[in-house]
Amino acid sequence: MSIGLRRRLIDLACRALQATLPTPLQAWGWAIRCEAAAIPDDSKALLFTLGSLCGLMPRAVASRLLTIFASLVGDHVFRPEGSTIMNIVNAATRRPRALGIVCLTSAVLLGTAYMAIAGAPMRYLGVNLGALIIGFTLLLLLERAARAGQGWTDGANLLAAGALLATAFFGSQADGIARWVYWGGLAMQPSLILLPTMLVAFSRFRNVPATVSIVAAAVAMALQPDRAMAAMLLICLTALAVMRPDRHVCAALAASAASFAATLIRADRLPAVPYVDQILYTSFDLHAVAGLAVLGGLMLLVVPSVIGWRRAAQSRAIYVAFGAVWFAVTLAAALGNYPTPVVGYGGSAIIGYALSLLALPKFSSANALATAPKCGAIDEMPTDGPLSVVLA
Repeated sequence: MSIGLRRRLIDLACRALQATLPTPLQAWGWAIRCEAAAIPDDSKALLFTLGSLCGLMPRAVASRLLTIFASLVGDHVFRPEGSTIMNIVNAATRRPRALGIVCLTSAVLLGTAYMAIAGAPMRYLGVNLGALIIGFTLLLLLERAARAGQGWTDGANLLAAGALLATAFFGSQADGIARWVYWGGLAMQPSLILLPTMLVAFSRFRNVPATVSIVAAAVAMALQPDRAMAAMLLICLTALAVMRPDRHVCAALAASAASFAATLIRADRLPAVPYVDQILYTSFDLHAVAGLAVLGGLMLLVVPSVIGWRRAAQSRAIYVAFGAVWFAVTLAAALGNYPTPVVGYGGSAIIGYALSLLALPKFSSANALATAPKCGAIDEMPTDGPLSVVLA
């Protein structure tokens, strides 16, 4: 990234932050802009700005979205206590899945805005929007099926691991790499669909079948090979091992480390695909609005994790796993020729994000769980208001 581009990115990020921040937080936006300008090293200034952006933007975006929602439903719905916005924020942050649905929908729309500006074929926009509908439909169906309990979860994890191994052996290949299967003429990446859900589910429910599933998935990533997904495994499991280590996490972490090491042996020379890879950078070269759409969409992906971490201390391992998964996928897309999740062309990450919401708790509050989830036990999944209402 050139020096001029770094400073331009800093300026655009500061402008986006100031435009998004609510009035009480505007002073923070000016402080970040001044501090970044005072840092002589362009790389350090960019890292400082992006770190500040990640810290403040989720709250700013949530505030703006909820302001719009308040204007639609009316202030009387949220009275009598507190301000309208704070009541809406509290109501939304109690339901991580509902918040994730809002974030995913917003990110997909921002991605379609980018592709429209970039002149992508209309079919690409239709594929992403269609994947959003499919993802929400599967989320609704599986949410109902998940009430069957632990046996259903174990079977689903083992089936997903088998599908990843089958992709490694029988999937479509390019330069000796087998990561894709074709369905209806479209290339789907099973690891982006299945692995995020498996990892977030593993964070809240760990036993022998779940561990076997993760180890098998790590083997599949080494065989495909898929360096980005192997790194996602390693980052997520490392975070879980730091937060709440046990023999299941340690075994899965060892397998993921070996898997990632195996992917480093073979060079990954696949070229960048237009509208899919490296768009975090090329979008800013195209237009500032396109770049901000991509950047904003990517930041929205970790909003449920950030808010869940702050609200539910007893379930932090789950939110850490969710955030680590989607941060790792975004980081891989920034560092190499790997799909940019949700905002880039491709339905796999969109469906995968929707399915990973299934593993989040339905409610997020300080009193949601009486105790932290123990090894081998899943935290309670209370009956929520119909998810179909949220989807509507």
